[in-house]
Amino acid sequence: MIDDADLLRLTAGRWLVPLMAHVATAGGGARFAAMLAQIGLSRSALTASLAQLQEAGWLTRNPGHGHPLRPEYVLTAKGELIARFCESVMRQRTRLGLEPGQLPRWSLPIVARLDGARTRFNMLRTELRPVTPRALSLTLKQMLAIDLVDRSLEDEFPPIAIYGLTSRGQDLAAAMHG
Repeated sequence: MIDDADLLRLTAGRWLVPLMAHVATAGGGARFAAMLAQIGLSRSALTASLAQLQEAGWLTRNPGHGHPLRPEYVLTAKGELIARFCESVMRQRTRLGLEPGQLPRWSLPIVARLDGARTRFNMLRTELRPVTPRALSLTLKQMLAIDLVDRSLEDEFPPIAIYGLTSRGQDLAAAMHG
């Protein structure tokens, strides 16, 4: 499992997890054009995502590779751990039949927080700062719909919603642990 700061940074961009997994499966290095064709995102989205990954210190341009207009990106030592994590998450996502859009930004941090515990919405919101209540609510709703999270009501007045992982959510959490 990667640390909380790296998980939040990794999930800040829609394409960061798939890109890191792709570089890992490509043997630790991948060319820009190949990533563009195989992952299916726009040139500008790929450029921005690669910049984020380089800024995080997880990828670097391979200085000894070919023409400067056809760059190759390779994993750094720090990026290898992150790439293995991403590869594991992507494999499990495929096993669960989840499309990329079904795991929004906050879904992996929520799975990490609910792993082995059940908690209230406000506790999740506090632990996942800077998540907004709206973003958290929408993500939980989406995760309920695809059976990653369940919700029960605590018999209080007023009733209190408690969230936890389903067996599918626990499978995803296990993949996050490697």
